[in-house]
Amino acid sequence: MGVSLKAKIAEVFDEPGCDKNQGKSEKERKKGCTKQLSPGAAAGGCAFDGAKIALQPIVDVAHLVHGPIACEGNSWDNRHSFSSGADTYRTGFTTDINELDVVYGGEKRLFKSCREIIEKYNPPAIFVYQTCVTALIGDDIEAVCKRASEKFGKPVIPVNAPGFAGPKNLGNKLGAEALLDYVIGTEEPEYTTQYDINIIGEYNLSGELWQIKPLLDALGIRILSCISGDGRYHEVASSHRAKVNMMVCSKSMINVATKMEKNYGIPYFEGSFYGIGDMSDTLRQISKLLVKQGADAELLDRTEALIAVEEKRAYERIQSYRPRLQGKRVLLITGGVKSWSVVAALQEAGMEVVGTSVKKSTKEDKDRIKEIMGEDAHMIDDMSPREMYKMLKDARADIMLSGGRSQFIALKAKMPWLDINQERHYAYGGYEGMVTLVNEIDKALANPVWKAVRLPAPWDGVEMIPADTSLEIDMPQPIREAAIIAREHELNEGREADAHAHAHAAH
Repeated sequence: MGVSLKAKIAEVFDEPGCDKNQGKSEKERKKGCTKQLSPGAAAGGCAFDGAKIALQPIVDVAHLVHGPIACEGNSWDNRHSFSSGADTYRTGFTTDINELDVVYGGEKRLFKSCREIIEKYNPPAIFVYQTCVTALIGDDIEAVCKRASEKFGKPVIPVNAPGFAGPKNLGNKLGAEALLDYVIGTEEPEYTTQYDINIIGEYNLSGELWQIKPLLDALGIRILSCISGDGRYHEVASSHRAKVNMMVCSKSMINVATKMEKNYGIPYFEGSFYGIGDMSDTLRQISKLLVKQGADAELLDRTEALIAVEEKRAYERIQSYRPRLQGKRVLLITGGVKSWSVVAALQEAGMEVVGTSVKKSTKEDKDRIKEIMGEDAHMIDDMSPREMYKMLKDARADIMLSGGRSQFIALKAKMPWLDINQERHYAYGGYEGMVTLVNEIDKALANPVWKAVRLPAPWDGVEMIPADTSLEIDMPQPIREAAIIAREHELNEGREADAHAHAHAAH
C-alpha cells in the first residue's frame, strides 16, 4: 500500500463527525470504526467496489476502471441508480490489463484509454479507479491522470481505492475524498440563491430522489448538487456554494459534510427520506437551517403547511391497508437509517416489527430505534442465516424485508420476502414512497403462491402401490394420479434393467 494511500486512510479514520470515534483514544481512533477484512473476502471486503458505487451515480462522467476486466464486470450497475438525462455512467469503461501489462506496467494503456474516451464520448470528466492488481504492480494513476488532464484539457480524477485497502464502507469514503481533493470547489455555479442545498449520500435508487424533489420545489428550495444520485460533474464541482448540506447516509460520505463545513462554512444535518414522520422532520430541518443562513422566515410556515397536507394524504392512504395488515409481523434486515425510519410507517399500517438489524447503523440510529420501538426493541447486530431461517420457519415473523442476499433464506422457509435494499426496483423515498412500500408488503403477503408452496406435494406420504394392485380403488384424484405416475416410473425402470441384462447376456 502506497504512502499517500496510507495517509489518506488515516485521515478518513480520524472522522470528527463521528461521536463514537471522537470518544476513543488517538491510537484507537486511527484504527477506524470498521473491522478490516482479509483481501478477497466477499462480505463487503472491497474498497474499490465501495468507491465505484458511491461515485458511479454521477451520470455524465466516464467511469474508467484501471484493472482486469472482472473488476468492471463485478461493479457495473450494481445499484439501480437512475438518471434524468445523461447515460454515460452506464457504459462500462476498463483498461482490461493483461499479463504483459502486469510485467511492464499499465500506465501507457491507461493514458491511451483516457484519450480514446475523450475522443469518442467527450465527457466533462473521467474518473479513474485504481484496483488491486494495478496498485500492486505500482501504477501511479495520480501522475497519469495529471498528465492526461494537461494534455486533453479535461479533468481526469484519480480514485485511489484498491480493493485490498479495506471494506466497502472505507471505499465509499475514499471515493468521497477524491471529490473533495479534485472536484468540489473547482467551478462556480451560474447563479446562487438563499435556498440552495446539497444532498449528500443519496444515490437516487429506483428514482427516489425524484420523489423528494417535487416537495423541495414546492417550497422553492433548489438542489444545487446531489452527491451523487443523478448528479452532474459541474453541479458537484460548484457544490461549495450551497447554503446547507443534508447528510442522508452518514456511513458512506460523512467526510464530505464535515470537510465542507470546515472549508466552506456550510452547516449540515443528518436526515432521512424514509418514513412519513422522518420525511417531515427532514423538511423542517432544511427550512430551519436555510432561515438561519439568511432565507426568508416565511419558509417555515410554508413548510408546515406542506407537511400537514402531505402527511394527511399519506396516512389516509396507508389506513386503507390496515384491515389486511393488522397484526402482521415484520423482520427488518437492513441497516443505516432504514433500520428505524420505516418502522413508523409499518406501525401506522398496523404491523409489528419483531426485529430490526443494526449491523450498519450508527449510535444515533440505535437511539432512534429505542425511541420508536421502546427500550426492549429487538435490535439484531448480526443474525446468521440459520437464525433467520429458524425465526421465519417458526412463524415468528410473517414477512422479511431485507437485501437480495437474504431472499433465499425466506424462500426456503416458504415465507414472503420484499427487497428493501439497494437492488430494489421500487422507490420508497418520501411520503409517496412509504405508501408504495406498504402496498408492496400487502401484495407480497397476499400472493397466493405462499399458500400453494406450503401445501404438501401430492406424492408426499404415498406408498408405492404394488404392480398387481388395481388402481381402480377409492382415493382422491390427485393421490391416484401421483400413484399412477410412481407405478409407471417403477415399471419403466424395471424394463430398462431387463433390457440391459439381456443385452449383456447376448454380448
